Amino acid sequence: MGNKFLEGNFAPVSREHTITELAVTGRIPEFLDGRYLRNGPNPLSEVDPAAYHWFMGDGMVHGVRLRDGRAEWYRNRWVRNPAVAAALNGEDASRFCGLDALGANTNVIGHAGKTLALVEAGAPIYELTDELDTVGRCDFDGTLPGGYTAHPKRDPRTGELHAVSYFFGLGNKVRYSVIDAAGHVRRTVDVEVTGSPMMHDFSLTENHVVFYDLPVTFNAEMAVAAGVPAALRTPAKLVVSAMVGKVRVPDPVTAMMAGKIGANGGLPYRWNPKYPARIGVMPREGGSGEGGSGDVRWFDVEPCYVFHPLNAYDDGDSIVLDVVRHPKMFDTELHGPGEGGPTLDRWTVDLAAGKVLEERLDDRGQEFPRVDERLVGRRHRYGYAMSADGGAEPGGSLFKHDLETGARAERAFGAGRQPGEFVFVPRHDEAAEDDGVLLGFVFDPATQRSDLTLLDAGTLETVAAIHLPDRVPHGFHGNWVPA
Repeated sequence: MGNKFLEGNFAPVSREHTITELAVTGRIPEFLDGRYLRNGPNPLSEVDPAAYHWFMGDGMVHGVRLRDGRAEWYRNRWVRNPAVAAALNGEDASRFCGLDALGANTNVIGHAGKTLALVEAGAPIYELTDELDTVGRCDFDGTLPGGYTAHPKRDPRTGELHAVSYFFGLGNKVRYSVIDAAGHVRRTVDVEVTGSPMMHDFSLTENHVVFYDLPVTFNAEMAVAAGVPAALRTPAKLVVSAMVGKVRVPDPVTAMMAGKIGANGGLPYRWNPKYPARIGVMPREGGSGEGGSGDVRWFDVEPCYVFHPLNAYDDGDSIVLDVVRHPKMFDTELHGPGEGGPTLDRWTVDLAAGKVLEERLDDRGQEFPRVDERLVGRRHRYGYAMSADGGAEPGGSLFKHDLETGARAERAFGAGRQPGEFVFVPRHDEAAEDDGVLLGFVFDPATQRSDLTLLDAGTLETVAAIHLPDRVPHGFHGNWVPA
């Protein structure tokens, strides 16, 4: 059985590189002093195509160091959780499962002087060195037990990381946390939701936290099938189904379930048409009610799924949410996103009227939306997104949205080349919103290699291309981490 998430440029690479001589076309701007890092799944061991889900692959971080107009190095490293470390040492890695096997494969950020490889759903995150070698698990110096999220948002004013984390063992709760600029948790709030959703991301404004409680939920049948002998699956499914999404799952059951969910396998979350689609709005300092519920207002939306908001901001008595909306997710395609074209939509939450206005901004397929990070939670004008075919397959273009005028610019890379997510870096701290460069990997199927491509954010013209010795497989998220 074929699996497109193991084919073409979704297929993993087999080598770790340390390259200090990199060919460059064009000129690297001298204001760039730091590392462009990007994370993604890269299975190390042989996998079963019938079972493999793109989100479950072992994590690999790719990075390019830029300084003084030069590309100093390219490195790629597997994130060495216990299973990956054992396999790379030639040991039997099959004894590792659950949290020791799940890869930190989704995002990579810099915070409080640390480089962190991130993942979600209760799995641990890992600290890396500046050269991308694995230091070990990170729990923010013991201040945040349990897992974290793939999508924290940094408040540009305070430098704090805000996040919403989910884990099926929490039952019908998700956890909002705030990590200070020094890398320690200063507050957590458990918020009651409808059940046990896959809450991949959230939105932050100057005054509010926004939760996306949407109909992709933990699927007990899939989890039981992965970890329970056939004769016991029916009673186990009934027991787990009775608990998940209603109460916190007892630790022994959680350990049993989580301990059997392995890397490079299936994802136990599916489209759930019986689950209500809604968004929750909580004041940033909210959470005084029982389970946080007393301070959260819930608003119904049309059934859909959102992996990634572009940005959000307060506008008087309303909250504006720009999101990439999928019509559904993991209903018939169980190996990765692929349930119809994702579109850029605007949801305006009218707090006074108690309703949400849903509008379509762009009906072209797109994903991995990004905004100037200096404007997270504040009114933005520009946004950038990768063209996407059907859900996750990269197209050949990068879109630039002017949300003020409605203008849409497109940069096509031509000849079958496929861009990933691009991130914006301003020319200097006080530069205008699109005065800077966009950085992202572009795969060329003709050469089977990738370039780190630098575009002028204003014109979308190429500033420079740093030619890598290998390809960077299609992955997820990255960031610019300044020196």
